[in-house]
Amino acid sequence: MNILVTGVSKGLGLSITESILQKGWNVYGISRSMSNELQKLSDAYPGHLFWISYDLSDTDNVKNDIFKDWIGFETEMHGFVNNAALAYDDIITNLNIASLTDMYKVNVFTPMNITKYIIRQFLLHQIKGSIVHLSSISVHTGYKGLSMYASTKGALEAFSKNTAREWGEVGIRSNSLIAGFMETEMSSTLTTDQKNRIYQRTSLKKAVEKTSVAETIVFLLSEQSQSITGQNIHVDAGTI
Repeated sequence: MNILVTGVSKGLGLSITESILQKGWNVYGISRSMSNELQKLSDAYPGHLFWISYDLSDTDNVKNDIFKDWIGFETEMHGFVNNAALAYDDIITNLNIASLTDMYKVNVFTPMNITKYIIRQFLLHQIKGSIVHLSSISVHTGYKGLSMYASTKGALEAFSKNTAREWGEVGIRSNSLIAGFMETEMSSTLTTDQKNRIYQRTSLKKAVEKTSVAETIVFLLSEQSQSITGQNIHVDAGTI
């Protein structure tokens, strides 16, 4: 199995990559830089991790740079994990259109464009592929300052559900995984008090484990989930 994953260099993307590699599958990973942790994974799984540096704010060169020149149209692809995201947090009255546009390019426009070409790759090789979009609990419960970020994830959820309906007839599946609060670089700017207030909104009173999210994604990519599509799968420590 060959799986395309974005944002593989750190955090959740690194955990997803490791979980996929542990299954014996291949990862085609995209990130802006090669971290030391990702290099260690590459060394540990020789011949199974393929990597390219690509700035996901570039919506125009997805076809040529990723699919034509790197993956190659002759390569069978079996899944796509849309994990990479840019966070622009602020209250609505401070909204900056340039920052909002930059976030939409990374979080929505380029993932939609990648989805276009991964589906074409599925169809070319008659693969019943699986797509997983990483969403956020902020779409479903409010957090001050996250309105703009949540809007990008809400757009992905709507896109995923309609993708599932549009392509289900040929066996292509699309789901959104709604991840709760995790200890990642994106959340590192929060104080301990802020984090604890977020934990208190969950049933388990603690952060979501990255491995739990990663293993759920592996399940959604596998044939064991072949009847699951068009869904929002919550892995949120019981926030909702």
